[in-house]
Amino acid sequence: MRRSRFFKHIPTSESIQQNRFLKPFSRYLHHHFLWQFNRRSVAGGLAVGLLVGILIPFAQILFGTIGAILTRVNLPIAAFATFVTNPFTVPPLYYAAYRLGNFVIGSDEVAAGASLGRGMFDKVVNEQGEVSHWHDKLIAWIQTVGPELMTGLAIIAVVSALTGYALVNVIWHLQARYRWHKRGSRKCAD
Repeated sequence: MRRSRFFKHIPTSESIQQNRFLKPFSRYLHHHFLWQFNRRSVAGGLAVGLLVGILIPFAQILFGTIGAILTRVNLPIAAFATFVTNPFTVPPLYYAAYRLGNFVIGSDEVAAGASLGRGMFDKVVNEQGEVSHWHDKLIAWIQTVGPELMTGLAIIAVVSALTGYALVNVIWHLQARYRWHKRGSRKCAD
């Protein structure tokens, strides 16, 4: 896939400024760092997107955009990277985060939290009409697993963001070395 095809679908600064819904925010969306595709901007955008996508369970694109504006990294990459969490990845991610948080905090309540979760599910299935009762049980379950889950999510988010940042830098560096090597071998052949 050529670069021109890829960049053809990415919104430009001008198209954002002309959008009537985004016009009030055009002052913040005009900075050239938000739209550059260089090593620093892409790596930072990926890191911001992964961090926000894992830590924040709602309005991820909005918070990814705000994070990109504050850190002045690539906005489309930051917004797209928030899709790391989707309906297919959230259950295993949250389970792994809970287990990791439980290991870090050191509580031995994996079985208690899981049984409370199963008990809550059984009560919800059996008592379909009681919404307030279900809400109370859900709040109690979240308070039970909350510290472990948030600790695990924070660790996974930070490690993912740092890994994404480093991986983009390494790939970018290797690609540049390959191009330099290829260019040097062409000059020697001439």
